[in-house]
Amino acid sequence: MAEAADEPHPEIAGLLNQMGAAPMPEFASLSPDGARQFIKGIFPEPEKPEPVGDTMELTITERGIPIRVYIPEGDGPYPTLVYYHGGGWVIGDLDTHDETCRVLASESECMVISVEYRLSPEHTFPVPLEDCYAALEWASDNAVPMQIDTDNLMVGGDSAGGNLAAAVALYARDDNGPEIARQVLIYPVTDHSYDTPSYQENGEGGMISEADMKWFWNHYLENKIDGQHPYVSPLKAHSLAELPSATVVTCGLDPLRDEGAAYAQRLRKTGIDVTHHNYDDCIHGIAQMLTGPMELTRARELLDDVAGDISRTIA
Repeated sequence: MAEAADEPHPEIAGLLNQMGAAPMPEFASLSPDGARQFIKGIFPEPEKPEPVGDTMELTITERGIPIRVYIPEGDGPYPTLVYYHGGGWVIGDLDTHDETCRVLASESECMVISVEYRLSPEHTFPVPLEDCYAALEWASDNAVPMQIDTDNLMVGGDSAGGNLAAAVALYARDDNGPEIARQVLIYPVTDHSYDTPSYQENGEGGMISEADMKWFWNHYLENKIDGQHPYVSPLKAHSLAELPSATVVTCGLDPLRDEGAAYAQRLRKTGIDVTHHNYDDCIHGIAQMLTGPMELTRARELLDDVAGDISRTIA
């Protein structure tokens, strides 16, 4: 299983000290709208965004799903990553993960399609998942006009977005849907459970707490029974056979560390090609820490490693 460092990375230790001096409110203490406004203030727009070849914003399918497309330099067709932002299925949007998607597009030289799926509690499971799957189908169906290389069509996401990406991979397998070349799961939620050692070690402080995760889950699910569904808890899926290769990222000081590592292990035991990166000195949410007072070199290192996995998939 993935391990944790004795101490956080010095940059992260400094960030945690700042948070201790001016504590963040727990998401569980806020309304969904209040949490959405709060998170927008944490990750400000950078003065100089990561450059990409071009961007475009579209609204797709009869569901009216907003997407932002990051087009790399060079000519298509482009390997493409359909990306689902994190935020506990309750918060986050195209803007909160703009810089993350820019870096992935720039470093991997692939097109990134960021998906603004509908959020909970206004839209509970399975609506966000269905939006995410519809976006994947749209990318496959519109490969020619969008210059998408369908041999290298991937899904990915962070945290709850990693959960949705894993669920989309299962959904596509079960539905005989679009073929996925790789699933990129950055500190994913894989199980509706809180009984792991990493929850015991990291359930308070950091960017998310056990109380926060319970708040997120309670907004996403209509009832606890849904938590047993494999599209909600991919770790509970009866079989992980015939799934795409995977990149799984875990952070040693993250409550979600153990469930992410367990999913990587199950995929590997099933015969799936898995690259598991464990950043033992990092906390949850680091993939967004690219701008403003939260800008960390460790965040860039993580995304560079993920982009490297994507590039090797393409090769």
